[in-house]
Amino acid sequence: MKFIISSTTLLRGLQKVSGVLGTNNTLPILEDFLFELNNNTLRITASDLETTISVVLTTDMSEDSGVIAIPAKMLLDIMKSLPNVPVTISIADTSIEIFAGEGKYKLIGHRSDEFPQIPEMDNPTTLELNSALLVNAFNKTLFATGNDELRPVMSGVLFEVTEESLTFVATDAHKLVRYRRHDIKSDTPASIILPKKPLSHLKNIMTEDEEVAVKFDFNDTNARLEFGDIVLICRLIDGKYPNYEAVIPTQNPYNLSIDRKSLLNAIRRVSIFGSKSTHQVRFKISGKELLLTAEDLDFASEAKERLTCSYEGDDIEIGFNSRFIQEMLNTLEPERIIIELSAPNRAGIIISERDDDDPEDILMLIMPVMLTQ
Repeated sequence: MKFIISSTTLLRGLQKVSGVLGTNNTLPILEDFLFELNNNTLRITASDLETTISVVLTTDMSEDSGVIAIPAKMLLDIMKSLPNVPVTISIADTSIEIFAGEGKYKLIGHRSDEFPQIPEMDNPTTLELNSALLVNAFNKTLFATGNDELRPVMSGVLFEVTEESLTFVATDAHKLVRYRRHDIKSDTPASIILPKKPLSHLKNIMTEDEEVAVKFDFNDTNARLEFGDIVLICRLIDGKYPNYEAVIPTQNPYNLSIDRKSLLNAIRRVSIFGSKSTHQVRFKISGKELLLTAEDLDFASEAKERLTCSYEGDDIEIGFNSRFIQEMLNTLEPERIIIELSAPNRAGIIISERDDDDPEDILMLIMPVMLTQ
């Protein structure tokens, strides 16, 4: 088995699949890339048992088909250090030789029969989506997922499709994001929970291009995404997702409309002087004025900043976690946002100002923190 390929092309391919490699692997073979050569087609696969991803590359020349598992870290390190030169990889049994320029490098691979088999998808539901939509959905939701091992369903993103819309939901019990598209529908309603790790990797390697089609297949146990030269299959999180609609308040009569960037920058400045343990920032809203306050009694530091806003409702004083609200404001894009409130101990809702015909509908919920006197 032998082939020639550009070092840059090979490196890009390796980087597209390396994001699923684990650090504490139970099986040594999971620290390898699986190389499958068939004529001029080279398929590279990486797996951590839960997620398997493969990329297809075209070689400049090939001799003899074959399959070999190659240590991932060593191969990545050598490719990163090479300039853009043709690389010849020659494999005999498990002995691997790499020729690049004046360099010759030897390493030992492993037999492919120990590498995990790619799961078969039985009776999948299929949706045709685009790359830009998915990247946007992942960007808007992944930050809100939880890390509680006792509640694994909340460490993933709910993917829910109905006859009216497609919805992505993430929550960690302190904050919640519901990203909904009214232009994507399905005659077969379905609901699955996608794990965080493969979605984070997809977000990094997918292009934000509406012209790039993504074939999305899923059943009760696995999801499969195919786009361009990449195929990713991941095991779904088993369990029932919390009833997120039940925790979203329907009666939040107080409306605060404000410039998103002005609010974000003010919270960044004020939170520097706040408590590093509670991260509390106090919102005091009266008339057309928002007063932001943060303090750290242990270090006698304090900050206040006034902002002009548009507000409808009774005067209110409420506390939020500054890190959570910064994450939310960072993720949103419109110039102005609306914060809907009802009481100091009730959740606040953050929504974007949007046109009625906008197919994108995003809602963020943030729980208040108890105000320290």
